[in-house]
Amino acid sequence: MATRVVTWNVNSVRARLPRLVPWLEEHRPEVCCLQETKCVDEAFPCEPFEDLGYQLAVHGQKTYNGVAILSRVGMENVVRGLPGEEPDAERRVLRATVGDLMIVNLYVVNGKEVGDPKYDYKLRWLEQVREMLAADLPMTEKVVVCGDFNITFDDRDIYDPERWRGKILCSDPEREALGSLLELGLHDAFRRFTEEGGHYTWWDFRTRGFERGNRGLRIDHFLVSEPALEVCTRVEIDLDARGGAKPSDHAPVIACF
Repeated sequence: MATRVVTWNVNSVRARLPRLVPWLEEHRPEVCCLQETKCVDEAFPCEPFEDLGYQLAVHGQKTYNGVAILSRVGMENVVRGLPGEEPDAERRVLRATVGDLMIVNLYVVNGKEVGDPKYDYKLRWLEQVREMLAADLPMTEKVVVCGDFNITFDDRDIYDPERWRGKILCSDPEREALGSLLELGLHDAFRRFTEEGGHYTWWDFRTRGFERGNRGLRIDHFLVSEPALEVCTRVEIDLDARGGAKPSDHAPVIACF
């Protein structure tokens, strides 16, 4: 039996319910990992998802950040946050075992701009993520690390590489930090199926990047271990979900195992 795993930065789960619930009704993925839910756990709108047969694990905060995992096939070993985090740490990491998949849902720090204190925080935070993955996720298992990484791998992931050269989401230190995760034994699953550029997952609202001719970046990823890659049959970006009324600025990305 195939397991379809979706990663989707919804940019507020409550604001996006009119788009998210019908999409789940139509596509019925077994697992859906959400980022930027912007909602404390007590206020998370569980009922519409439970009505569709999903079990939920949520890890959120007011106004910012927040992650959730929805599963129609059960969920075990839920872990919230990074090891040793303070109680008031930003809600950006959620882990769970779903069937034979060990899933890590990440909402990576944006960083604001190169040189900003938040940029330095982003790099330190990614190092903590790397330490957690190295310590807790055996790459001999089917490990799936997905989410909004707020980093492009290379120039194929950018509609205008020269315009973005050295800037936030595309700087060399960020890409090196992303690459350091691959050094643990993870693979960019999307690139198993296509080497060409022009495939994006995020388009800036401010510049109307989606409407003005696919001016986007690929920053939402599936990083998977070798055993998971061996059973991965496709990874695709649902561009239709980015169009229409009141969408998120991200499109959902779907991987099938």
